[in-house]
Amino acid sequence: MSVPYETAACEPAESPESPEEHLARLLGRALNSFELPDEVIRQLDCALAYDGSLHSAHHSAGLHRETYRHTWLLADGSAVTLWELVHNPTPGGVQEHEVYVDEEELQAATSRLGLPPDTPVFELPALMRLWAIPEPRHVFASGDSADHARRLLRRAENPDRPGARTAALLATATAHGITQAFGRPGRTGRAGLSYALYEHAFLLPDGSETCLWEVEHTATPDGRHMCEVYMSEQAARDAMERRAARRG
Repeated sequence: MSVPYETAACEPAESPESPEEHLARLLGRALNSFELPDEVIRQLDCALAYDGSLHSAHHSAGLHRETYRHTWLLADGSAVTLWELVHNPTPGGVQEHEVYVDEEELQAATSRLGLPPDTPVFELPALMRLWAIPEPRHVFASGDSADHARRLLRRAENPDRPGARTAALLATATAHGITQAFGRPGRTGRAGLSYALYEHAFLLPDGSETCLWEVEHTATPDGRHMCEVYMSEQAARDAMERRAARRG
């Protein structure tokens, strides 16, 4: 993604993998990546954001199959999706990865495996269904979470950034995690602009969680990188909308 500018009052953001790194890892593990059209690869080399999710899964008698949806947001506001098929050819064997440009190719590849057809409903042991699975909590990593919060708030330039009360609360954080949020928040695909939205989740000593939302963008008069921090995702997305609208 973009690299934040560095001044005495701003430190580089601790960000997850860039869209390019996600693409490189996918192509590196897929056995058939050489079959992808060059035009698709060129488009994805300039992606602004990435999102990946499990589309379906089936496990039976030592055989398994999962399909994943990988989506990249492009600078013009459009999106490109690649489909990944992960399976083991023999019971208990090493898993193999394949990648396809559309669902029809994915379905054709899935049909060769001899497992039930691919559907967007999880096929899990004991007839468990997706709606029976609890909503996942944030994934936290140990580390100096209080210092991470301090640096995040210090590099925020928006006047309505979280204040002293939030800073004092996060000074007690015991763990944190960072997730890149995906989705076009309006007119942010405009050429020459770069936007990224990150959720910073913090685990507190009593087991509760609190989140801050970081907007990183170049919608500034001189095109430099700017960091803004908000208490909610909606506030962060609204700020992105306002910035994009002012740039017209």
